[in-house]
Amino acid sequence: MQYHIWTLGCQMNTADSQRLASELERMGHHAAANPDDADILVVNTCVVRQAAEDKGMGRLFSLREVKEQQPGKVIGVMGCMVGVRDTLAMRQRLPFVDVFMPPSEPTAMVDFLRARGDEVDVLAEEALARQQRDAVQDGDMILPTHEQNSLISAHVPIVYGCSHACSFCIIPFRRGIERSRSVGEIVAHVRSLVAQGVKEVTLLGQIVDRYGKDVDDGPDLSDLLRILHDATDGTGLERIRFLTSHPNWMTDKLLDTVAELPRVMPHIEVPVQAGDDEVLRRMK
Repeated sequence: MQYHIWTLGCQMNTADSQRLASELERMGHHAAANPDDADILVVNTCVVRQAAEDKGMGRLFSLREVKEQQPGKVIGVMGCMVGVRDTLAMRQRLPFVDVFMPPSEPTAMVDFLRARGDEVDVLAEEALARQQRDAVQDGDMILPTHEQNSLISAHVPIVYGCSHACSFCIIPFRRGIERSRSVGEIVAHVRSLVAQGVKEVTLLGQIVDRYGKDVDDGPDLSDLLRILHDATDGTGLERIRFLTSHPNWMTDKLLDTVAELPRVMPHIEVPVQAGDDEVLRRMK
């Protein structure tokens, strides 16, 4: 079978789409050169802005006629529009969609394809997927055939979700609480990408310099950068980046690490929400 994924929104969504594509490739499916030829159609959604949400919903409703005319096609929706809670209301609104995947969780699609034709309690499957979130057996990433040895830069999530509750931000309610991936899984993920021709990786997190803060005595971002730098020495990985960082969690240790490691790029993104004290006060 062939698949096509439309991705809206941030770099984390791009990484999530790549993870889903990897799981589909692992099952023997391949990316379609033309969406019209795809048997599996997925929309990875964003809700940070209304325009992005409207675009995602418009794309989904455009697939309703496709499903009516070709009921054998599999329609999936993933990302922040789905969120990390039960999807009963969304299922009622989008009855033509077969699979609903929370952010960073391709499990529901994999399970659906494996169990296709069987009676499946989809809500129970979603609950199980949430319990097993991020419990990936290994970090290996299989790129689609057309991207192998041609994709130069790739995104690698290192911390999912966010445990802050800023009054203007919906992310914690859509992506769940902060969860750091293990160092071993991240290293395996990066090495598998490099083996397929990737020259540059960008480590991702909603607050990337919060990496490891959710684990007692866990490694921090500085430790991870040093381990990753050493583990990929001589492999062909030329550049390591990270975003999005926050000044509250920036340390001298991290700055020293960036300065010392030649393949870690001296690029630090600083989020500036507003330059007005009153606006900042209202934003909490």
